[in-house]
Amino acid sequence: MKALVIFLLVVATASAWPNFAQNDEVFVPNAKKQQDVLRLLYKVNEPIRSAFKELKNAAENFNPAADLSHYTDGGEAVKRLLHEIEDHRVLEKHHYFSLFNDRHRKEAIYLFKVLINSDDWNTAVANAAYFRERLNEGVFVYAIYVTVIHAKLADHIVLPPLYEITPHLFTNSEVINKAYSAKMTQTPGKFHMSFTGTQRNPEQRVAYFGEDIGLNVHHVTWHMDYPFWWKDKYGYHLDRKGELFFWVHHQLTVRFDSERLSNHLNLVDELYWDRPIVEGFAPHTTYKYGGEFPSRPDNVRFSDVDGVARIRDLIITESRIRDAIAHGYVTGHEGERIDIRNEHGIDVLGDVIESSKYSPNPEYYGQLHNLAHIVLGRQGDPHGKFNMPPGVMEHFETATRDPAFFRLHKYMDNIFKEHKDSLPPYTAQDVEFPGVAVNTVGVKGNLKTFFEDFEFDLTNAVDDAPEVDDVPISAVVSRLNHEPFTLTFDVTNNNGGDLFATFRVFLCPRHDANGILFTLNEGRWHCIELDKFWRTLHAGDNHVERKSSDASTTVPDIPSFHTLIEKADAAVASGSDLDLSEYTRSCGIPNRLLLPKGNTEGLDFALVVAVTDGSKDAAIDGLEKDEHGGTHAQCGIHGEVYPDKRPLGFPLDRQIPDERVLLKFPNIHKEVVTVHFDDHHDDH
Repeated sequence: MKALVIFLLVVATASAWPNFAQNDEVFVPNAKKQQDVLRLLYKVNEPIRSAFKELKNAAENFNPAADLSHYTDGGEAVKRLLHEIEDHRVLEKHHYFSLFNDRHRKEAIYLFKVLINSDDWNTAVANAAYFRERLNEGVFVYAIYVTVIHAKLADHIVLPPLYEITPHLFTNSEVINKAYSAKMTQTPGKFHMSFTGTQRNPEQRVAYFGEDIGLNVHHVTWHMDYPFWWKDKYGYHLDRKGELFFWVHHQLTVRFDSERLSNHLNLVDELYWDRPIVEGFAPHTTYKYGGEFPSRPDNVRFSDVDGVARIRDLIITESRIRDAIAHGYVTGHEGERIDIRNEHGIDVLGDVIESSKYSPNPEYYGQLHNLAHIVLGRQGDPHGKFNMPPGVMEHFETATRDPAFFRLHKYMDNIFKEHKDSLPPYTAQDVEFPGVAVNTVGVKGNLKTFFEDFEFDLTNAVDDAPEVDDVPISAVVSRLNHEPFTLTFDVTNNNGGDLFATFRVFLCPRHDANGILFTLNEGRWHCIELDKFWRTLHAGDNHVERKSSDASTTVPDIPSFHTLIEKADAAVASGSDLDLSEYTRSCGIPNRLLLPKGNTEGLDFALVVAVTDGSKDAAIDGLEKDEHGGTHAQCGIHGEVYPDKRPLGFPLDRQIPDERVLLKFPNIHKEVVTVHFDDHHDDH
């Protein structure tokens, strides 16, 4: 890491900072944009490096309100944020940040508005540098990430992995302490990070999933892609946001259930407001500033949380939502009836349950999801008696670490299921694809999983001192991976001409923890969406292959912060192009978690493949050639309509009274496959 800092210090600045008062459209190469973002996030708890001359100059000399013609909103957002700072109302530096805290979130949105309304790159970067030195670090990081994800100006910019920018949220206290010791003694170190708990705790068997840093990044990034505070005036409508809220959390829950089955545990039970929270949780993590994450003992009964919510109010909120499902309509803000007993009702229901700004009546239906996160996070200190900081449930980065996260989402998932079960089963017309038959489905390679060691950088975890050099410090964590494989599909098209087809691929557990075989109707709600993609079927026989690495539900590992900086600096110095396009989305299950772990004996799953009429399904043309970023299945496409018109989970999202009816359609195929876990895998 010392070499990195020296490298950063000697890299020549690519161009002098443009005159802040000029409003001419200056072309900024992608490599320069990438470098700017990385430098803005470098050691975010410290002042901007003097080596980053442009940013340092902007931080000290830029006047954000000097020329309001640089802003698409006439400078309203920047005036508001400057006013907040002048009045000393902003969250101080070196203090924890939680998006669920209304005031913290408001400040992050203030900065986001300044950046999203900057009408050229140089103005946006100057603002970012200026406000980085004046706002809380957590506020700053959140606003930068959300802006880069949503701003047109920032297309193709790759955000560094959050676990290297804010490592305290992803790393246990023991490793952080060792990192500090390594820096102080100038001794490079790689520290192995274990999962929380002990073998006395059955939940320890699946800690590798909830505490997987890639899964944590997926969860927090989805909530950045689809913020509950989003308004369409920020740039565009988030298509099917409510339905995606349902689907992405449903998929997290079913994946967790498959991991539990892989480890001989029962499916996770839902949370009940009037029963104890069975599993306690000790996070073993500490805030960078603000103390330790609170613990929760076993079998705590829910308490009202002062200033947040009473449990009886959450029960009333839930009953109002269940009433809406039973009646088949939601009552809007003006008293109007919004029909939800249709395929689009799930979208309205998702907005209501979360509750996002898209909710048609938050005053009546409340904020079940968001308040439940806070209430669950505070059960260690519900009355503020010990002045504890927020719990892990109050950060999207850390929420999945707590087994109660999955119990909470199983509870919400069952509300969504109640709605889905109120809809009529699909008809033959809904499901069939006349003239198309899936003859065989196969697997090239092995469905084999294993654990491997993964190393990530901890330089940002420790404080700086001018007289103390950086030394290489990293954490090593064991994580689940699988061998690459390819799914093959032999499909016949008897229609005499080309057809456009949607391929939907699900992996469904066959047995419960007691070895009892699921019917398809019981098992359908536990199916993992492996992939969804489009192909042209020519007349006659078609052989289609799809690599596991191409799955539209997953993303590859993002390169390390060190690697991204090296690539950006080298491209800027040489004036060459920088193409990191395969990493521009962080939203998506890590590709290595595409398969559940399985076990050494082999765990059977049903591979269900439905090939449906793409001319009816597809909302965008050309999907067989361009999948628009490749993680559309659970993360959509920024600024565009969701590419598939069908309900998410189709055709397994509704009741299946008789599986023989569904499986009689030749365009739907079920194959039994086995996932093996290799506990002797050598990844060195």
